[in-house]
Amino acid sequence: MTVSATPAALRPHAEQSFAEELAALERADSRTRPPGWRLSPWAVTRYILGGTLDDGTEITPKYIGSRRVVEVAVATLATDRALLLLGVPGTAKTWLSEHLAAAVTGDSTLLVQGTAGTAEEAIRYGWNYARLLAEGPSEAALVPSPVMTAMSEGRLARVEELTRIPSDVQDALITVLSEKTLPVPELGTEVQAARGFNVIATANDRDRGVNDLSSALRRRFNTVVLPVPDSVEDEIDIVSRRVAALGRSLELPEVPASLSEIRRVVTVFRELREGATADGGAKVKSPSGTLSTAEAISVVTNGIALAAHFGDGTLRPADVAAGIHGAVVQDPVSDGVVWREYLETVARERDGWDDFYRACREVSR
Repeated sequence: MTVSATPAALRPHAEQSFAEELAALERADSRTRPPGWRLSPWAVTRYILGGTLDDGTEITPKYIGSRRVVEVAVATLATDRALLLLGVPGTAKTWLSEHLAAAVTGDSTLLVQGTAGTAEEAIRYGWNYARLLAEGPSEAALVPSPVMTAMSEGRLARVEELTRIPSDVQDALITVLSEKTLPVPELGTEVQAARGFNVIATANDRDRGVNDLSSALRRRFNTVVLPVPDSVEDEIDIVSRRVAALGRSLELPEVPASLSEIRRVVTVFRELREGATADGGAKVKSPSGTLSTAEAISVVTNGIALAAHFGDGTLRPADVAAGIHGAVVQDPVSDGVVWREYLETVARERDGWDDFYRACREVSR
């Protein structure tokens, strides 16, 4: 599939946004490339983790975390095993999936979005019913799924939120992944996977028990668990980079992304998530929400919009207070108690947090 970006595109695909980096890596890449791959596994990993090429081209990091996690994921895609990215919400599963597909095949758009209503046609194929009724089963009436297209073209198919898909629909992948073929009994034919085909699926660690994978399907995947950022500095780096990129994409007015406010948002989220203050000096209750890195990015980006349009152009505690309150207090009763307790026992007593404490108290009333 060829997709051209338009000036009005709010979020271009990865292969469009980072076309220059991918082209530079392709020129510099002299290593062995698996069949159907645009780049070698080494170059794909460099694209994901970032670095500087010999010609001086700077490759921006797309994922900040363990190199071994990325290497295992890339190596899996070079085998006949599909890849399952598993983790709690906000651990960049979808983000990594998109960038892996962009780097490996230059196309991240062959996507099946998993929901409780996802039908088997989304994984196998469907029909143009007007032509089906008029002409009967034919190749012209067949509507290929993203998975079928990926098989025929030797590309990567992405399946988001696999465990949200009903179990009987999930199992449509078993023949695809084990036999590398997709039968079309209505036409007495089949689609055999071209070399380079594979599947990247993502699953939310908190969705275990919703639609668990059958043992037969799970065996077809190599599971890579994406952890939350190891350190506060890593998480601050991730939030800072993504906020800057989102600000450019949304064409928000220029607002200096105060590192102190980003650090504060990340610190609050990590402490509530882990149930203890950063210094280990006090335990705190955790709310019902996930408080992921993705939510921290959203809070800071919203704060920048507030500062730009309704503030003085500088990101301040009052600009992030409402976003933090909305992220933490998912249940007004139980989460409200957790948040008020955190404000009174932690934020109120912390040096330099007076403005933040007052802003959050004002929003919480």
